[in-house]
Amino acid sequence: MTQPTAIVVGVGALEGVGAAVTRRFAREGYHVFAAGRTQAKLDAVAAAVAKDGAGSAEPIVADATSEEAVAALFARAFAPAAGKAIPDVVVFNAGDNRPVPFRDITPAQFEAFWRIGCYAGFVVGREAAKHLVPLGRGTIIFTGASGSLRGKQNFAHFAAAKAGLRMVAQSMAREFGPQGIHVAHTIIDGGIDGARLNTAAPGLKDMRGENGMLQVEPIADAYWQLHKQHPSAWSQELELRPFKEPW
Repeated sequence: MTQPTAIVVGVGALEGVGAAVTRRFAREGYHVFAAGRTQAKLDAVAAAVAKDGAGSAEPIVADATSEEAVAALFARAFAPAAGKAIPDVVVFNAGDNRPVPFRDITPAQFEAFWRIGCYAGFVVGREAAKHLVPLGRGTIIFTGASGSLRGKQNFAHFAAAKAGLRMVAQSMAREFGPQGIHVAHTIIDGGIDGARLNTAAPGLKDMRGENGMLQVEPIADAYWQLHKQHPSAWSQELELRPFKEPW
């Protein structure tokens, strides 16, 4: 039997969504090509997967905003390898998020948020489509946010990027769904109980209380469920939020 494989782009700290998705697919026996910007964080995720003893993870340092780096990642993942199938799922989870007052945003900052939040998703999505469409099967999942749906004060740069990514995902779903490719977009509506937010706002978790923030493991479970959906009942968009979230 050949081992199934997946690509997860945007893998960072162990307590993040990318790492949780990597672990979730590995628990199903997958070999996951875990791509991110920091070697030490990727190595920690790979070590955690190895400790679980189910699937495996291969750390790959790659800048998702680089067309060349993304192409190299896919070439590596789709290269024939003994005992491994070619990938049947690609997850784009890269992004950045922090408030900046609108009058203070520089053009360079606005472009930087757009490049990682939207442009990188386009590059990864296009490369995924190039490899999966000829096979007539596969899943592509994009991580979105509440900013995908609405622009809040001090988050114009973030909302513009995430709304653009949502449109990329919708357009891809309409084009490639009839060709057997399941393209899904998730709305992560609320604070995530992970390394990034807990570092930036250390008191928020206690203030929100039990289950007041999204846990990364249930998010990863939802990604696995999206991948396993029957083609007669595909979800193009899935919203995830804590039960306390005022929406």
